[in-house]
Amino acid sequence: TFTNLNLKQNHHIFYQIQLTDIGVSQASIGFATLTMESDKYICARETVNDAVQLTIIDVADYKNPIRKPIAADSAIMCPTSQTIALRAGRNLQLYNLEKKQKLKAHVMDEDVIFWKWASPVVIGIVTERCVLHWRLDNDSGPVKVFDRHSSLAGARLSTTTLLPNLPSQPRASQLIDVPAHGHGVEPGSVEARMRLHGEVAGAGGHRRPAGPVVGAMQLYSVDRRVSQPLEGHAAAFARLKPSTNQASQVNVFCFSVRSGGAGGKLHAIEVGQLGSVAAPYGKKQSDLFFPGRDRGRFPVAMQTSDRLGLAYVVTKFGYIHVYDLETATSIYLNRISDETIFVTAPYELTGGIIGVNRKGQVLSVSIDEDNLVPHVLTVMRNDQLALALAARCDLPGAGELFAKKFQDFLDAKSYIEAARVAAAAPRGSLRTPETIRLFQEQPAPAAGQASPLLQYFSVLLDLGRLNKVESLELCRPVLQQGRKQLAEKWLKEDKLECSEELGDLARPVDLLLALSIYVRSNSAEKAIDCFAEAGQYQKIPLYAKKVACSPNYPALLRKLCKQNPEHALQLSLLLLQEAEPPIELSDAMDILMEHKLLKECTSLALNVLKPNRPEDARLQTKILEININEAPQVADAILSSGMFTHYDRQRVANLCEKVGLVQRALEHFTDMYDIRRAIGSGQGLSPEWLLQYFGTLSPSDSMDCLKAMLAGNLRQNLQICAQIAAKYHEQLGTVQLIDLFESFKSHDGVLYYLAGVLGSSSDPEVHFRYIQAACRAGQTQELERVVRESASYEPERVKNFLKDAGLADQLPLLIVCDRFDFISDLVLHLYRQPQLHKYLEIFVQKVNPARLPEVVAALLELDCPEDTVRQLVSLAGTDFSVEALVEAAESRNRLRLLQSWLEARSANGDTQAAVHNALAKIYIDTNTGAERFLRDNQHYDSKVVGRYTEKRNPNLAVLAYERGGCADDLIRVCQENSFYKTLARFLVRRKDEALWTSVLREPSDHRRQLIDQVVQTALGETTDAEEISATVRAFMLAELPNHLLELLEKIVLDSSAFSEHRNLQNLLILTAIKADKARVMDYVTKLDNFDGPQVANLAIAGQLYEEAFAIFVKFRSNLDAAKVLIDHMADLTRAHEFAERCNEPQVWSLLGSALLRSRQLEGSVDALLRAGDPSLYREMAAACAEQSDWQTLVRYLTLARQLREPFVDSELMFGLAKTGRLSELDRMLSEPNSANVSAVADRCYAEGLYEAARRLYQSVSSFAKLAATLARLGEYPAAVEAARKANSTATWRELCRVCVETGELNLAQTCGVSLLGDADQLEQLVTFYESRGLFAEALALLEAGLGTDKAHMGVYTELAVLYTKYKPEKLRDYLDLFWSRLNIPRVIRAAEAAHLWSEAVLLYDKYEEYDSAALTMMRHPTDCWREALFKETVAKCANAEVFYKALQFYLEFKPMAINDLLMTLTPRLDHSRVVSILNRHDRLALAKPYLKSVQPTANNRQVNDALNGLYIAEEDYASLRQSVEQFANIDSLALAQKLERHELLEFRRVAALLYKQNSRYDRCLEICKADAMNKATSKFSEKNSFLFFNLLSARDQDAMLYAAESRDPALASGLLDWFLQRGDSDCYAACLYRCYDLLRPDDVLELAWKHGLTDKSMPYLIQVLHEYTKKVDEVVEELRQLKGVQGDSQLQREPMLMIAPSVVQQLPPPSPINQHQQQQQQQQPRPPQSLPTPAPPRPPAAASPTSPSGGGGGKSKPPVPPPPRSASPSSGGGGGSGLSPGGPPGRPPPPQHR
Repeated sequence: TFTNLNLKQNHHIFYQIQLTDIGVSQASIGFATLTMESDKYICARETVNDAVQLTIIDVADYKNPIRKPIAADSAIMCPTSQTIALRAGRNLQLYNLEKKQKLKAHVMDEDVIFWKWASPVVIGIVTERCVLHWRLDNDSGPVKVFDRHSSLAGARLSTTTLLPNLPSQPRASQLIDVPAHGHGVEPGSVEARMRLHGEVAGAGGHRRPAGPVVGAMQLYSVDRRVSQPLEGHAAAFARLKPSTNQASQVNVFCFSVRSGGAGGKLHAIEVGQLGSVAAPYGKKQSDLFFPGRDRGRFPVAMQTSDRLGLAYVVTKFGYIHVYDLETATSIYLNRISDETIFVTAPYELTGGIIGVNRKGQVLSVSIDEDNLVPHVLTVMRNDQLALALAARCDLPGAGELFAKKFQDFLDAKSYIEAARVAAAAPRGSLRTPETIRLFQEQPAPAAGQASPLLQYFSVLLDLGRLNKVESLELCRPVLQQGRKQLAEKWLKEDKLECSEELGDLARPVDLLLALSIYVRSNSAEKAIDCFAEAGQYQKIPLYAKKVACSPNYPALLRKLCKQNPEHALQLSLLLLQEAEPPIELSDAMDILMEHKLLKECTSLALNVLKPNRPEDARLQTKILEININEAPQVADAILSSGMFTHYDRQRVANLCEKVGLVQRALEHFTDMYDIRRAIGSGQGLSPEWLLQYFGTLSPSDSMDCLKAMLAGNLRQNLQICAQIAAKYHEQLGTVQLIDLFESFKSHDGVLYYLAGVLGSSSDPEVHFRYIQAACRAGQTQELERVVRESASYEPERVKNFLKDAGLADQLPLLIVCDRFDFISDLVLHLYRQPQLHKYLEIFVQKVNPARLPEVVAALLELDCPEDTVRQLVSLAGTDFSVEALVEAAESRNRLRLLQSWLEARSANGDTQAAVHNALAKIYIDTNTGAERFLRDNQHYDSKVVGRYTEKRNPNLAVLAYERGGCADDLIRVCQENSFYKTLARFLVRRKDEALWTSVLREPSDHRRQLIDQVVQTALGETTDAEEISATVRAFMLAELPNHLLELLEKIVLDSSAFSEHRNLQNLLILTAIKADKARVMDYVTKLDNFDGPQVANLAIAGQLYEEAFAIFVKFRSNLDAAKVLIDHMADLTRAHEFAERCNEPQVWSLLGSALLRSRQLEGSVDALLRAGDPSLYREMAAACAEQSDWQTLVRYLTLARQLREPFVDSELMFGLAKTGRLSELDRMLSEPNSANVSAVADRCYAEGLYEAARRLYQSVSSFAKLAATLARLGEYPAAVEAARKANSTATWRELCRVCVETGELNLAQTCGVSLLGDADQLEQLVTFYESRGLFAEALALLEAGLGTDKAHMGVYTELAVLYTKYKPEKLRDYLDLFWSRLNIPRVIRAAEAAHLWSEAVLLYDKYEEYDSAALTMMRHPTDCWREALFKETVAKCANAEVFYKALQFYLEFKPMAINDLLMTLTPRLDHSRVVSILNRHDRLALAKPYLKSVQPTANNRQVNDALNGLYIAEEDYASLRQSVEQFANIDSLALAQKLERHELLEFRRVAALLYKQNSRYDRCLEICKADAMNKATSKFSEKNSFLFFNLLSARDQDAMLYAAESRDPALASGLLDWFLQRGDSDCYAACLYRCYDLLRPDDVLELAWKHGLTDKSMPYLIQVLHEYTKKVDEVVEELRQLKGVQGDSQLQREPMLMIAPSVVQQLPPPSPINQHQQQQQQQQPRPPQSLPTPAPPRPPAAASPTSPSGGGGGKSKPPVPPPPRSASPSSGGGGGSGLSPGGPPGRPPPPQHR
């Protein structure tokens, strides 16, 4: 899709992309908005609908730009990846577009002027002061590289270039600057761009004070850290390979500078020498010519090509200069663009440059390398330059010069120079065997000198690499001399070109050297032989895979098996692990087993078959069979691992049984007969495995196997059978298993079985049967264990069984009765049988002593003698509950029988409460020492004994409760028995608040009597202060203040030890405050030892202010007393009297503050003055301001000035101003003060005290506010003068407002003009004028402002807005003059509001809002329509919807001009949508020229359908046919269905053509047959010897063509039958020719015989007979060659009918593909006997129902042979649809004439 303009033969310009065609607006194509860092990406910043977006264009896929809504000042793409650098102000950010990830961010300290990618990981940044590098591969910020030179100050940066950093290379940089303003330099033009490359930066610029632009550069060396200022306009670095020594490189810094006149200079200087160079580059220069209108301009860009060694210099007017860098010679000059190219970059693909011009064309310039050297020779006639270019760049065109130069040096015996010429010759033109021969033929050198040939090779080795022939000629003598080290050295240094011949040469000398050569030369077979010979077998598969060869791996394996079996195994594994193994596993296993390598074979199979795939079943069986027969243990391990599951299990099982692996055999057997046979022996079977194995069998099979095992060996298998039965008894059945064991009379088996079941079974019957069995077997210990541990048997049943069993040892029965609480039954059973009495003692002694209470209870129930019981209790020990024993005896009134036992226990130190409780009860009941026991004993339970004693003796109960601390019970007993005195004493002694709370909580008779006893008795008896305190606290908590007063009065007022107690006095007064306030004053008077201030505060809290005042006075706290009078009693008069009496400053200050709060200002000031307190100046100022009492304030503030507070002086000044005491104010201003004069002045101004404000403003020189003050005073001249001195926007604004309000409009205009410079005030100023109806004055003000230097965009914009409102007739002229200085969007809104549509369109156009301009013209055509402007505008629109709205507008108002519009918008229209709109408006015919113009390029379905519809309507079949043939993007089947019913023949032919395109050949033939065909005859031309088809009808020709192209024999046979039914013999003959390879010869012969058309069919039959005869001859020849018999008479050619059936069967089936291949192999014309291969046999054709005479009719014509293959007869008939004998491409040709 690129347009190629060949300006000259050796120069190419490619216009690759038109940016405007892919949606980039023209306004975004410029230096300020478009960047191109490399030839891969272009980045443009666009503004669409007031939104900024970035458009990123991939040059390789420019039709799909990427658009991102990113608002940035600058964006540059990485040269190699999708990483974008963004800059907004001083914020820098790196973002990866592909991963959608932010990489880095940084905030600069100063503004960034330019930046550019220096390399894929480095960004160069230029500021006003320095140049920095920002690396992408670390986390650091930008790093300073160097400072900008002082000579570049004030210049604008144009280019920054960096030289790539290489080892041992001094780095340098260059910087180019351009001035900010100057003649011929446009802001944002090409002179203002930046370049950054590699890691070495440079900078330069242009400086134009006046006249031509002067370029300035800075060249900086990073390593040396020095800068050099230069003069120049464009510069670049290059790395050059000199033609004289291409092994070295030179860094060249080239720059161009304009000199006086019409030319300039190109300078090239070497910087940073790289290595040793024979001839230094030095400095070179050349003239730079500026032709035509380019004169007066200067270079704007320079790029270099390291590969070609060229420099490209681009000037402002689009001229390009091409220079050779090695000689600084000008090679080419031409103009490449009419517009300025403002950005360039190297074009890596061609070694040229790529750039963008102002029109948005992205173009590349490259050199035609094939014509460069011829151009230098023929045009420039510079042979030396041509030689240098050809040698340096390896370019053709100078071969004769090199050959001549080589021969001259050779003739002069300068062999070194001749060798260098041969080496430098481009593309190896002189490095041939002929050159070697010439050196070999040179005479032998003198002694001690190298031969010419050796000198030649030495030079080639120094300069580079030898070719194949040179490598052979050099290595042959070296290897013959045994100096293989030289060959290895050259090979390591890559000086030789490896080949198979070189490897053959080295193989006899060194095998590894030959192997290396073979590998490098890709000689696979010989390399593999060397690997095998060297023993490096593991490398063979890798190498074979790498070079895609197939070695003979079986042979290699057999060889390895003999030499190293381990290597054979490893090689087999390597081969079989590949995706497509080159050898089968079975073959590898056979090879290993041939050499008896069982271990390796097994290891190989296990590794390869590890995935366990079903398709490996045969191999799994094979490896198992091998190991079972050879190594059964290995086979057992393999089977146990379970890694194979798909082998033949039956075969493996039989083999395992034979070798004794019975367990593995059972795992694989599935037939029960085999299983019973194998398991019957039981040899080698582990019990664990058998247990698991029986789990896999069914119950019936398990029973059969158990029978087999017991029958096989009862003694050996009894235990395992019992285990199996126990494990699977639930499935097999308990009864069945018992019967099984009993059938073999094995009682032990039953016991073993039940023992195994017992632990897992919960069946009571099983447990009972086991108990029965153990009992009958005499297993007493097992019986005891079962009855003790089992929980599943029925206790009652087992108990009865054991009682009836008559056991000699009753221990099992004791255990059962103990476990299940059958104690009564047990005691009854044992007590009734005297011989069993001992078991009672055994039971309570050994079985469970804890059961003694129950045994005793049962015996007592049986009236057992007490002595027996005592004896049993004495024998029981201590492991039982005494409490339960006591309860058992006490409940039966037999407690005293335990007295002796209890006393004995107590005497032995038993401290159990139950023992002592029982003794206490006995003593209480017997009344023997109970009080002493209760008082002295510490072990009984007081609650139990107290509750037992309450009804018997309450005093003993109180004693017991008090001893045990049972306070609640004691209180209850005392209250019930009226023991209040005892209770009072108890409570006072206990000092427990909870107990006091419980008795004092609720009012009752008990509480009243208790309080009386406390007051009268308990407190009088005590002398403990804590008891007194606890009692008082209890009364307080109980909230009994009256009772508490009684209590405290008795303690404090009565003479007692606690009368002077401070806390009790405090408590008495406080209680009185709460309970009885009338007593407080009496207590205050009587008592002296209390805390006065605290009590007074509490009295205040209780609103007892008099009492509080009395307390403060009593304790001499005057200030607190005054506070009570002022704050609580609010009696200021009494407070004033109290202050007079005490006369303390603090009291006066407090009184003054109170008076101030009550706004008694005079009294307050007097009090404060007596107190000398100036601290209330702020409160006093606020109060006086509130009451406007400024005199009082001045009086107080005069005192307060001693504080030296700014607030005091400020308020005093304001007070003086308010009272009119201006003389005092002046005096205060003249004196030192700390007042905020400005703030005071502002207050005076706000209060209207303008005179005072004037004095204050003058004192601080505040001219801004002084001006407004003077204006208020009417002193306007002085006000203006003050405003000028202030020079403040606010001052002018205020003064202007005052002047307008006072009617001074001229003076207001003067002030307003001064305000115009402030854009923020402009809108307010205009609004102010408009709000007062001063429209003319506002216009005059802004018009006056245009002539000042303060006019800015806001002034022009506001004036335009006012014109739209008040003088629209002046708007158009104003816009024409000043549109570039307006805020266009705002003026647009104003114009639209005023319905000024023409002006709005103008503004839209200037603002490049082409969409809105076009829409406005369409909405208001009567006001603003202009045809040419509309077409120009709509073509620039970015929104495609505007195009379609314009189309609808034209269809409605200007339908005849629709094509002009569509032609204009063609590149940006959606043609499908256009067709849809035209169809909707029924205007499709009007747009036919547009449709025809876009059809070739778009090939759109809707366009094609629309045009086809028009062609059908117009009956233009020729155009319709051309359309469907050229443009296939249509619904062809639908169109064909529509056309096949058309009344015109040609349209039906088109329908057939469409069906053919869709391979619907049957429909094609139906259409052809449906039309009546005109019969035509065929003629035979003796001259040309071929059949003409031009007389056949078009339908017949089409039908035969379609049948032949269908490649369907059935269609061809049907067509042949149809021709015969029509009786058309000519078409019949033509169809035989056309469908030759689709018809069966036997069918044709049958039809010819039936219809009498033998003559017509004869050419076809002759051709078929010839082909079959030739095939038979070929078969016979092949048989003769196979049998090796020459001249055998049996293989002589026989007649066709004598060929044996076997030979006929061996004939290969004919194929059209073979025929086509044969045709391609034969390039020369075939001889007459060469015939194509017939088609493959097909089913016989259906017999025609017509008679033999019905087809041809008439006379029989002689056979007509078909034309030769090379003939191409033209077709006849209508429509030009000819019938080509060759058929369509890809089908076999028709038969040839013999």
